[in-house]
Amino acid sequence: MKKYKIAWLPGDGVGIEVLDATKIVLDKLELNAEYIHGDIGWEFWCKEGDALPQRTIDLLNNVDAAMFGAITSKPVKAAEAELIPALKGKGLIYRSPIVRMRQLFDLYICLRPTKAYPGNPLNFRDDIDIVMFRENTEDLYSGVEFNTVPKELSDVLTKLSKPFAKFKDLSGEDYAISCKINTKLGCERIIRAAFDFAVKHNRKKVTVVHKANVVRATDGLFFETYKEVAKDYPTIQTDDANIDAMTMWLLKNPMNYDVLVAPNLYGDIISDLCAQMVGGLGFGCSGNIGEKLAVFEPTHGSAPKYFGQNKVNPIATILAAKMMLDWLGEKEMAGRLENATAQVINEGKIRTYDMGGSNKTYELAQAIADKL
Repeated sequence: MKKYKIAWLPGDGVGIEVLDATKIVLDKLELNAEYIHGDIGWEFWCKEGDALPQRTIDLLNNVDAAMFGAITSKPVKAAEAELIPALKGKGLIYRSPIVRMRQLFDLYICLRPTKAYPGNPLNFRDDIDIVMFRENTEDLYSGVEFNTVPKELSDVLTKLSKPFAKFKDLSGEDYAISCKINTKLGCERIIRAAFDFAVKHNRKKVTVVHKANVVRATDGLFFETYKEVAKDYPTIQTDDANIDAMTMWLLKNPMNYDVLVAPNLYGDIISDLCAQMVGGLGFGCSGNIGEKLAVFEPTHGSAPKYFGQNKVNPIATILAAKMMLDWLGEKEMAGRLENATAQVINEGKIRTYDMGGSNKTYELAQAIADKL
């Protein structure tokens, strides 16, 4: 039997606690794995100026998969970094390590399932079962940004864009630019992944989320690529919706949606909305998937105000572990883990504060482990 190498990346705040809780469940499953700790997050940026140290990158190059907790992300500018002793004089700007990880390892699929488990008092409806495919490396998360705009860039944009000409007399420090970048390859592979999933799992419809009527170049490319790819999947129904309308239709008729596919930012927004309909971020699991590596995580942040209280719901992270088992091909274990989680939710005896209970993080994890 193969022994898996799993990178174990707790990160910051409650990320540490929910990963510890998930380990209780994986140990009970007796997954044959070596869990290798990796340094990541705010602590290492403050100490070393790097939230994703090279040693962690090297680790990720030599594992089968990774479990990731959560990180603290703050919009820290170079001037603010000067106040941190270890960073003084280095001119560093903090950048989210999970975004960097996605790009370094080309984890272009962000897979976020949303499923209502019976007995969850927080369900918006009990029949919700939606899967989001979010493009994970491009769009407004591409990392091409300028909060002091170089004169060379300003000069070019002033010449090429009439609407931009009104900025020609402004100092580069008076405005900022974030570049929304979509490529044909990036659009096609995430859209094809959504259709392939629909075929494999007997899903009926793939809906594309966009704003091509206003953001005509980048969203237009995404939408036109969707229509081209859809021709290769004649058995799958197709549909599209503008991002703003989608937030309304999902709340009104969630049962009308099956598989969703969207550019990076819209996928991030919509998947959080979907998570709230099945209990909130305590139930929101996510997989960052590439051709050679996949990193699994809860979608919630590090919640520093709750760190040390052992109160945060670990189910999002436990369901992320279920996704990891699927990725590794351990389908039987994945099924057992999901069934055990569903049983605990349905019984309603052990609940964390967000579900109206008073049980601790580890108590909920142990209850799930006891069902395995």
